[in-house]
Amino acid sequence: MMLMTSSSTNYNIISISTCSSSRRSCVAGGTLIGPSLNYRFLANKNISTTTHLSSGWRINSSSSSSSSSSKMEISNHPAAAAAAAQPLLNPDELIDSVETFIFDCDGVIWKGDSLIDGVPQTLDMLRSKGKRLVFVTNNSTKSRKQYGKKFETLGLTVSEEEIFASSFAAAAYLKSIDFPKDKKVYVVGEDGILKELQLAGIQYLGGPDDGGKNIELKPGYLMEHDESVGAVVVGFDRYFNYYKIQYATLCIRENPGCLFIATNRDAVTHLTDAQEWAGGGSMVGAISGSTQREPLVVGKPSTFMMDYLATKFGILKSQICMVGDRLDTDILFGRNGGCKTLLVLSGVTSLSMLQSPNNSIQPDFYARGISDLSLKVASV
Repeated sequence: MMLMTSSSTNYNIISISTCSSSRRSCVAGGTLIGPSLNYRFLANKNISTTTHLSSGWRINSSSSSSSSSSKMEISNHPAAAAAAAQPLLNPDELIDSVETFIFDCDGVIWKGDSLIDGVPQTLDMLRSKGKRLVFVTNNSTKSRKQYGKKFETLGLTVSEEEIFASSFAAAAYLKSIDFPKDKKVYVVGEDGILKELQLAGIQYLGGPDDGGKNIELKPGYLMEHDESVGAVVVGFDRYFNYYKIQYATLCIRENPGCLFIATNRDAVTHLTDAQEWAGGGSMVGAISGSTQREPLVVGKPSTFMMDYLATKFGILKSQICMVGDRLDTDILFGRNGGCKTLLVLSGVTSLSMLQSPNNSIQPDFYARGISDLSLKVASV
């Protein structure tokens, strides 16, 4: 199935109407959002994007100088199936073909607080070849400055300008749509989102401070909420509780035009190197369930961060290689952005998962880890 949109992009979700429940996902302004809903959009900014989805959908979002309407055209011509991924046998050929490498962090650079073998040498080699390195993570618990300190702790020299976390993406998105100065953001998430909102000059409430709040459910109890909240941002939250669910639900359902923004919908994350842990998608899912609304996702695989990076650094997307360990976020992020893609098997995806007949997301190449980029002839 092909789905095309044409108008100004970066849309706010204003209202919801039903759509075919048999479809897995809908798209707003080139941004992958959730299942089985059709949205009415309000255009805000002019960014031209093309989005490719794993289900075979292709979304074209073309910019318009003045129109704020959105038009969808649907046809039943499926996109061509992706070719099967190839093992990375000639790393130099890939390195020479691009100017910029974008790396995911969890499962690619580190696991929990442990650096993955061969990472420092590989990053040094790429820098020596004049390659631009960018580090993109869906983890919203830290700000860019805080991530800079984590890189430093692990012995890696990475500047704040090279780091793009989904916490930053949420603040950058709100700035890009000229979020009203008199409105506030309610945060279901941790300190990283708060710090990035503060740096962006956006008022906020919630976050870790609400982690210790309880609701006393007694007869006639009515929970109050701030009617000036114009957006709810949901990210990974280790202090998630019923108070936050109810507060976010009231804001989204009762405040006119309130946006529902998710930093990511990752099912799992790496809090330690011993096992996988429930990810930010579990928090987003709870609030999506209570509001019957699907969020606008600013993290991977949404193309918002890719568009931002390409504009900021003046990069041609065809000159970028996206390196990650997740098919449904990292690799889809790269494919949606029109980049080359390299899957590393050092994180959540195994070779059997990649080659499963049930997997429709194929990278250009796969390798054991990013250290394979340092080999003259890689082996997988």
